[in-house]
Formats: sequence, C-alpha cells, structure tokens
Amino acid sequence: MNALAIGWDRTILELKMYFREKEAVFFSFVFPILMLAMFATIFGGTFGRTSEVNAARFFLPGMAAAGVMLTSFQSMALGVSAERDDGTLKRLRATPMPPLSYFLGKVGLVALTSLAQFALLVALAALAFGVRLPSDGAHWLTFAWVYLLGVATGTVLGIAYSSLASSARSAGAIVIAPMLILQFISGVYFAFRDLPVWLKQVASVFPLKWIAQGMRSVFYPEDWQTQEMARTWEPGRTALVLVAWCLVGLVLCARTFRWTKRGTT
Repeated sequence: MNALAIGWDRTILELKMYFREKEAVFFSFVFPILMLAMFATIFGGTFGRTSEVNAARFFLPGMAAAGVMLTSFQSMALGVSAERDDGTLKRLRATPMPPLSYFLGKVGLVALTSLAQFALLVALAALAFGVRLPSDGAHWLTFAWVYLLGVATGTVLGIAYSSLASSARSAGAIVIAPMLILQFISGVYFAFRDLPVWLKQVASVFPLKWIAQGMRSVFYPEDWQTQEMARTWEPGRTALVLVAWCLVGLVLCARTFRWTKRGTT
C-alpha cells in the first residue's frame, strides 16, 4: 500500500514535469489533435459510398491510435532516456522510494495524458466536425480494452526501448524516426487498404497497426471492416497481438532496464 501511495504521488509529480516540457507536450499530446483538425479541414467532404463518414471520422481512429503510442511509447522512450542520462534515475534509486512506485508513476502519467488526449480528440471531432460517436456499450467496451492494451504495450515497450539510447541527445533520432514511419504504414495518415501488400504485412508485425484497426472497429460503420486485410475487424487477433507485445515488453524491461548510463555504476 505504501508503494501504491508513493506511486500516486509520483504520478502527480510526473504530470507536473510533463506539462512543463513544451516540446514533449506538443509532439506527443497536442500533435494528434492538431493533425485531426488540419486533415478534417483540408479533406472536407465524405469518404466511401455514403455520407456518414466525413473526413474527421475517417481520420479519428488513426489519430487516436497514434496518440496512444505517442503518449506511451514515445514519451517513455524519450523521458526515461533523459532521466537516465542526467542522473535522475541514479539519484532516485538511492532514495527509499520503492522502484515499483517509479514505474507506477510512469503508468499513471501515460494513462491520464492519453485519456485526456482522447477526450479532446473526440470532443473536437463531435463538436467541431459533427462526427457521430458510437451510442452502444459494445463499441465503447471495445475501445476500453484496445485503449488499455495499447497504453500498457506502448508504456513497457517505451521503457525497454529507452535502453537503446546511449544518451538523451541520441534518443530523439532512434525514437521519433521509427514512430513516424510506423504512423505512415499503419493506417494513421493513409487508408490502410490503399497501402502495398508488403507494407501492410510489415505494419502487421507492430502494435500500432492493431491499435489503429481496433479504433477503426469502434468509430467506422460495420460494413467498413471488409476493407481490412482479413475483411473483418479481427478483435481476437488484435487482443492477442497486443498482449504478446506487452509480454515481450515486460521481459525486455526486466532484462535491459538500467538505472545508470552505460559505463557507470
């Protein structure tokens, strides 16, 4: 219980530090919201054979999926790398704070920021662009488990990935570039059906594609599932892939996480 209480206090501290970093807030929190507003304005009109899917509704699932990965994977990979590089992790390890509380603080940061970001995305889509949101519990239940698995997967993978960076300065290059590429091939900025088959297969290896597909199953009309590779939403496979990546991330965290920079003790 003490570790949980300290973890909550750590979450509050993490939130304060996060929102003081203007660059991090823009590129992980605000960026998907601005992109949705821009795409919905530029590509005004409808998609598909009916008028029920306008530009904002078309791009909403991809932006929601990208937001999950940006606030979890990218934030963790960059943030933990910086804390390791400047000695913050080493100093924290020397305090009486349980290590579990540190990780709980990171999980709390990701969960709250990604949920706030999603709320803003949905509010923008519904209020500014007239997107019809799901009205039944089944769709929102799907959103809940896709969101939770996406956040968990992105968080543990981001913490594990942070160990690849030799310094905070090098972290940006090895984190942002792969994330940007994955966004382009995972159905965030383009319709996934329009991508070459080999690119779809590459994207299917990584969790972002499955988070985006899960989000599409929530916000797209039911008949749009025929445009997926398997011509169905594949909820079971989506859950399986995300759980598998989450377990991989946990194993990598346990094996590779370091409190100090390489070459130091």
